[in-house]
Amino acid sequence: MPCQLPTDCLNEIFEYLEEDKITLRSCLLVNRLWCEIAVRILWRNVWSFQYSIHYNPYRTHVPLAIISTLISCLPDESKNILYKNGIFIATPTWKPSLFNYASFCKVLSIYEIDKMIQHVLENHRSITSRSLNYNKYLLSQEILKMFMKEISSLKYLDYDSGYSKKVQNIMFTYLPEAKHCLKNLPELKCSSDIYSEFFYQLSQICHNIQTLTIEFGDIISNGLTDLISLQNNLKSVTLIYYSYEGENGAEIITSLTKFSSSLIKLKIKESYIPLSFISMFTNLQELIFSLELSGFDDFNQLQYVTFSKLKSLKFLYAIPRVEMLIKFLEINGKNLKELYIGEYDATLNLVISKFCPNLKNLSSIFLEEELGTLKVILNNCQYLESINVWCGDGYLNEKEFLEVFAKHSPKTFYELEIFYAYKARSEIPPEDLEQFLINWKNRIPQNPLSLIIIKSYDCISLEVNRENEKIIEKYMKMGIIKKFRTKKFEED
Repeated sequence: MPCQLPTDCLNEIFEYLEEDKITLRSCLLVNRLWCEIAVRILWRNVWSFQYSIHYNPYRTHVPLAIISTLISCLPDESKNILYKNGIFIATPTWKPSLFNYASFCKVLSIYEIDKMIQHVLENHRSITSRSLNYNKYLLSQEILKMFMKEISSLKYLDYDSGYSKKVQNIMFTYLPEAKHCLKNLPELKCSSDIYSEFFYQLSQICHNIQTLTIEFGDIISNGLTDLISLQNNLKSVTLIYYSYEGENGAEIITSLTKFSSSLIKLKIKESYIPLSFISMFTNLQELIFSLELSGFDDFNQLQYVTFSKLKSLKFLYAIPRVEMLIKFLEINGKNLKELYIGEYDATLNLVISKFCPNLKNLSSIFLEEELGTLKVILNNCQYLESINVWCGDGYLNEKEFLEVFAKHSPKTFYELEIFYAYKARSEIPPEDLEQFLINWKNRIPQNPLSLIIIKSYDCISLEVNRENEKIIEKYMKMGIIKKFRTKKFEED
């Protein structure tokens, strides 16, 4: 008789599949118990189910499947409203739904809902003579009404208009049920130019937002600064600017001063505002920049500031002038546990081990001739657990790098990420890959290795060689390799 895993074990296993919607959906078909567990995780953030409408379409049935399932869950009153207005969309079955799918949702993306509904209506024949926008408004309204009623406590609201100004402005925050659904909302992402009533109404309901992301549009609507100032425990803020035009967000910065001592994470993306305001947030633990070089024009005002609790510093693209960044690391590097440098600089690589000796995670770019610099970092950063390096096409040579890595990486180390640059070609033969794994096996103490391959466009990475693939499989069975994974650069 087959043995059935306990429910709590299945639930823990399925949680690891939350981002793998395709596999998770397959679990629905195994048996009733698997279905009951998997469906709750699948619908937690059903909007992240990958599909494409505009570019190289695949799985374009996904919007129809999601919207038709939600329509089947609507109360009869809402279904009648759609019927009277000539909106007929077939549902998966004429029987009542097996689950209250809407109640499982913990994430709402207004832009994704709007995009899916528009796609379904555009591709569905209807007898109504009313405009697409009118039908979209009616359907969006009824679905959002259901969400406000059925979701007991929303975890994440994304009201970003994306690249479209045609997103329907549904006044769902005015619904009586919204207070119950949104009262304890911990995370909000919004565009700055959403209609003011949304911010005013949300300000009356939500006072416990901890994570806030603002995408700045051409204007900053009234009420946004009030919403920020009325929060009790804001911990993480992301500010995103995509244009030089429009307001620069000075009022938003002023409203954030209330959290100068409590904010622990700040991310600035595509920004055209002065960075000097960051100096007031001296308790930051994580600071992330995703900027072009021009965005660092006034970094000189930050280079001497002490952030005594800073643990993670990331420059995803450009970096400030290296002399200023080195001064910043001289003051703040000792406390850093994580450092990400997305732009190459030899001088900066030379000082990492000197000013950042307590790193656990490092991502930096080394050229082929900088193997000695990397060796110094591995020898001096004795708490290092994970590293990301570039290989091929003038960057580190795989064979030489792996030899140094096996010999000099600290005892705490367990995760290696290798990024293959554009059009890079792996040159490591199977015997050299196996020798590296033998050397790793003989390390004392011997930590199982997690090996992650990150691929850019048109590259050939080491596992493409069939013999290398067999060696990886062999050492995974032996337990020397704990995890092996490949992913595209765009996933990072």
